[in-house]
Amino acid sequence: MVRAYASGYFPMADSEEDGAVYWYRPKLRTVIPIVGLHVPRRLQRTLRSGRFESRFNAEFEAVVRACADREEGTWLSEEIIQVFLELHGLGRAYCMSVYREGRLVGGIYGMMLGRAFFAESMFHRHRDASKVALVELVNWLRERSFLLLDAQFMTDHLRQFGAYEVEDTQYEELLNRALRLGADADPLVAQLLG
Repeated sequence: MVRAYASGYFPMADSEEDGAVYWYRPKLRTVIPIVGLHVPRRLQRTLRSGRFESRFNAEFEAVVRACADREEGTWLSEEIIQVFLELHGLGRAYCMSVYREGRLVGGIYGMMLGRAFFAESMFHRHRDASKVALVELVNWLRERSFLLLDAQFMTDHLRQFGAYEVEDTQYEELLNRALRLGADADPLVAQLLG
């Protein structure tokens, strides 16, 4: 799994058939800006209101399972969930959890390699909770000098934050730079680049 992400691939399960896991490397990849993230005014007010509390890496399994719990189907099979739980245990997968009145109401999770974060999925049970999770994750990544926030595919939800698409070759350059510059602090990445 780690080698696949370092090579630009990510897994998705087919929820409509047998749940088989397939590997993807799209020609266009969505990147969310870590520096220069656009936060809409209404969301800025929500963030200042104090209605939500965010915590880094709290309730990882609950966040992943909430992301998989969708009425329209999910690409998160139990096999993929179990792999991410294992990656979390190894210190490779993380989440940003969002709470309102002590209840988990939103979150985002993904995997880290070097100075790259691969966002897998997000969820909300309260309006704006997933947006708060994304903004708080970007703040956390910016404070730690991350260079790449990969969001895989473009959505209207991501576009409002200034997300943009890059072609495969440009994505590979961004990914390699984030891996190389993070290799000193990440021995596994150094080994992969070896």
